[in-house]
Amino acid sequence: MRLALLLAVTLAAAPVLAQETEPAAPAVEVALPAITVSQVETRTLTDHVLASGLIAAVEEVSVAPLVEGQPIEALFADVGEVVTAGQVLAKLSTATWELQQSQLKATLASAQTQAAEAKKTADRSDALLKQGATSVSANDQARAALIAAQAQVDTLMAQLANVDLMLSRTEIKAPVSGVILTRNAQVGAVASAAGGPLFVLIKEGALELRADVAEGDMPRLAPGMTAKIQLAADVAALEGSIRLIEPGVDSLTRMGRARIAIEAGPGVHTGMYAEANIVVASRETTAVPVTAIGSEAGETTVMAVKDGVVHRTVVTTGIREGGWVEITSGLAVGDQIVTRAGSFVADGDKINPVPATN
Repeated sequence: MRLALLLAVTLAAAPVLAQETEPAAPAVEVALPAITVSQVETRTLTDHVLASGLIAAVEEVSVAPLVEGQPIEALFADVGEVVTAGQVLAKLSTATWELQQSQLKATLASAQTQAAEAKKTADRSDALLKQGATSVSANDQARAALIAAQAQVDTLMAQLANVDLMLSRTEIKAPVSGVILTRNAQVGAVASAAGGPLFVLIKEGALELRADVAEGDMPRLAPGMTAKIQLAADVAALEGSIRLIEPGVDSLTRMGRARIAIEAGPGVHTGMYAEANIVVASRETTAVPVTAIGSEAGETTVMAVKDGVVHRTVVTTGIREGGWVEITSGLAVGDQIVTRAGSFVADGDKINPVPATN
């Protein structure tokens, strides 16, 4: 009986003794996730607006005949030629006006002779009236005849001046310097303003791109902004600058229009299609990769990293260009951020930062 009790006590104590003598297990280290990180940098970023449209003349000047009903005798300019202000482009027939000029000159000579005789008669009447050898009424008649004769001379001289003007207008002259865009004049055709202009000029040869701009980009544009113009044709890119922003927006297309002045050159013609890259702003600024930008609850965020711990940080962005985004607030140059916003890290996570390779 005493032996059985002793054996039971010994067996009950055995696990306790074994537990006390077993060595402790080593602590297990948790491996931190390796996450690619980048540094906030300073970069030069440029804000662009893209637009497209057709090349057109800044100002077209129509040259219409100032003399009606006369046939065109000669042409001295053709499409594409550069002309100067006052240069003769075409010549109308002068036969009708020269005939009228000859008739008026002959009539004027006769009227001047009559006026001279009327003046002599009036002068004699004045002298006789002073001597009492004629009546006042007779003197008045002599004076009236002189006035009528002189009026006839003045009328004929005015008519002759008008004919001289018409003769000068038979020379169709360029009102401004420029390039001839179209020529409707043909030798033998009767010149008439109702038939449309004889010539259309591009004033000073100045061209512009009438670029269609998205409605949302219109407030960002202003006169003076520079642009690079690329034509569909195989022509080198052109430099341009916005000269005018049209005030209206098309109600159907929701597009506005910017008029971009460009330098005319070989291979550049009105009606050509072109694309414009308008520089809205260019500056050296704080920037991060676009992949680092995320969004949460309507806010723009990045995952900043400090001492290996992730912190969700709200930022304000600006220009986006070439895979980089301007940071206007929330970060400073040199700060470390998670390169990819979708890297499955949360605020407060500990990570093993791995610098990104450019």
